[in-house]
Amino acid sequence: MKLLKKLVVIILVLAAAAGAYYYYQKSHQLKPEDLYRLDEVTQGDIEQSVSANGTLNPVSLVSVGTQISGIVRKLYVDFNDRVEKDQVLLELDSALSTAAIVQSSSSVRNNQANVDLATANEKRIRELYAQEYVSKQELDTAVQVLKSARAQLDSARGLLTRDQTNLNFTIIRSPVSGIVVNRVVDVGQTVAASFQTPTLIQIAQDLAKMQIDTSFAEADIGKIKDGQLVKFNVDAFPNRDFEGVVKQVRLNSTNTSNVVTYNVVVSVDNSDLTLLPGMTAYVNIAVAKAEQSLLVPNAALRYKPKVDEEANASGDKKQEAGKGGDRKRNGGSRNRNKSDDLSAGKIYVLRDGKPTLVRVQVGITDGRSTAISARDLTAGDQVIVGELESNGQAPAGGGTQRAPRMF
Repeated sequence: MKLLKKLVVIILVLAAAAGAYYYYQKSHQLKPEDLYRLDEVTQGDIEQSVSANGTLNPVSLVSVGTQISGIVRKLYVDFNDRVEKDQVLLELDSALSTAAIVQSSSSVRNNQANVDLATANEKRIRELYAQEYVSKQELDTAVQVLKSARAQLDSARGLLTRDQTNLNFTIIRSPVSGIVVNRVVDVGQTVAASFQTPTLIQIAQDLAKMQIDTSFAEADIGKIKDGQLVKFNVDAFPNRDFEGVVKQVRLNSTNTSNVVTYNVVVSVDNSDLTLLPGMTAYVNIAVAKAEQSLLVPNAALRYKPKVDEEANASGDKKQEAGKGGDRKRNGGSRNRNKSDDLSAGKIYVLRDGKPTLVRVQVGITDGRSTAISARDLTAGDQVIVGELESNGQAPAGGGTQRAPRMF
């Protein structure tokens, strides 16, 4: 009898413990929001764009140089000065040019005297030849001397013209009207024009019209066309958006470390003169747009539950084991399936507290969200974008418990 009572007590205690454990498990069961990071499926407009960095430059930037060497004696303009066409910008030392003109003028006068003498001599010889006092050879010699004297006179006059032109080159004038954006020389500096024309001053013809020179990768260049709207920002005005228009996609490519890029020129209206030459522009060009589409975070398309990963791994092993006999038979269909699945994706939607696989067609993306289309998906559905740590407890659905990290 005592033994029976003990058995009853033990059974009651075990039943109470089992009930308490069952109640504990029910009351402490993890909710889905404690297991997964969730986000909502939304509906709206999305725009895909390509981006690159570029530099703002004047449409017309004229570099004023010099054709002769010399020392800068006078400087009439400075940075940011507005200049008019043919305005004097600076003067070089003209001592050497002036001396060359004096020498050339003397040579011209000397050769002119030789021409006068040869002309008189040729006239006298011709008269004597008419009276048969001199031979034909003497007349020919007189004519040749006159021609030679005239040729030397023309040469001397050419040298004089050259020296006068060089003297004019010592006065540097502006070829266009505009604003001085750069001045390279100072008074007293020597400029040498022996091998190439040195730049003295740079003039922006019109800062109200500027352009952005930027480079886009070859993967994006096919989406860019002339006339497309461009949005860009500059560091000087981070809270202001500027707009421009694609002016030209230049055909000349640049290959740097096996990366091919193309220069895209963007036309910018700078009527208020806010933008300055040399600023770095962060350019975005919209290449595609979708209206009122279902949108999911990009993380939702990347998420894969552990059970799905393990199933894929085992499936890959089975497929690899059976490849030998079916390679030729199924080769064409695999290639077709690969091309058909380029726009396919899958996401996991939380339904009845469990992740449910939904296959979708992927559209354009703006880097944060992606446009999708699916039959059994609506705005407001909860999609899984990741998993949360559950304080050492195993996640619902049969997942194994993770060991605590040591560090």
